[in-house]
Amino acid sequence: MAQYAVGIDLGGTMIKAALVEREEGLVHELSVSTEAVFGPSHVLDRIAQAVRQVSEFAPGGDIQGVGIGAPGAINWERTTVLYPPNLPGWEEVNLQQELRNRLMTDMPIFVENDANLAGLGSAHYGAGRPYDAFIMVTLGTGVGGAIIYDNKIFRGTTGAAGEIGHMSIDYEGPPDRYGIAGAIEAYIGQRFLSHYARHRLLSYTDSLVHNMAGEDLVDLTPLMLFEAADQGDIYAREVLEWAGHKLGCVLASAVNLLDIRKIIVGGGVSAAGDYILDPARKAIVRSVMPSLRDGLAILRETLGNEVGMLGAARLVFEFLDEHSPSRTSLATG
Repeated sequence: MAQYAVGIDLGGTMIKAALVEREEGLVHELSVSTEAVFGPSHVLDRIAQAVRQVSEFAPGGDIQGVGIGAPGAINWERTTVLYPPNLPGWEEVNLQQELRNRLMTDMPIFVENDANLAGLGSAHYGAGRPYDAFIMVTLGTGVGGAIIYDNKIFRGTTGAAGEIGHMSIDYEGPPDRYGIAGAIEAYIGQRFLSHYARHRLLSYTDSLVHNMAGEDLVDLTPLMLFEAADQGDIYAREVLEWAGHKLGCVLASAVNLLDIRKIIVGGGVSAAGDYILDPARKAIVRSVMPSLRDGLAILRETLGNEVGMLGAARLVFEFLDEHSPSRTSLATG
């Protein structure tokens, strides 16, 4: 019998919702503005409405539960998001209870860090399917990370494992948004990368980005860098190569620590593809212990934003597996 769950990707700008069938994957999706400026209660109302809308596409409107990917720290019980970035007025919000109240249900509702869910979605539906262990990196507004082991999220002792974006590659480098010197996010997070590229390319007036990014390159984005690089712009390619090299350095440290040799890269900035990933592949080989180089690979996740919603729904399916009658009887028999 088919099982359906709803996966939510909660962002500062958009709320993305998907109906997911366990085997088939994504069945239907929608996006609505977060309207975060109106505060937590308003955003929670919008999440609840998105759940109702996509649930209508399940047979009889019957879903088994809801998974939510949110930025920031999540408590061990997967109920509460703690001080998420880009959501004004949010401190500690019990998303599970708030949504149950709005949906008037006691069905399973789980909350997890959005990068962790991108990794879980990749493991079961995306580029990570061939591997039972890999490191997930999401390149977007920030740099997120997840550790997948035995096809599950490795959560550490409090649920906060995998914060690759805040690993430092230079203890005297620029600070990230948490003040960590030389963290990789302070180099290749979307805002930081755009800032670096603007100052690097202002003096190269023959770069194609000058035709895309407005006066003084004030509107420059990583996507523009990719588009220019794809049209042969050597200056844009140099910026992306610089970013890829730094990415490879931090990934090498993760491989040396974890002995996990497959890396999946997703997120908006990953659209730059091999312009970033090829330099990362070169850098990681130079910085990984020789004994860990066999089987080393950096791959791109091609499912885009879908992978996080798929991972969110997967939390529900894992819960159902853990609480199935057959499993319960084996545990108590």
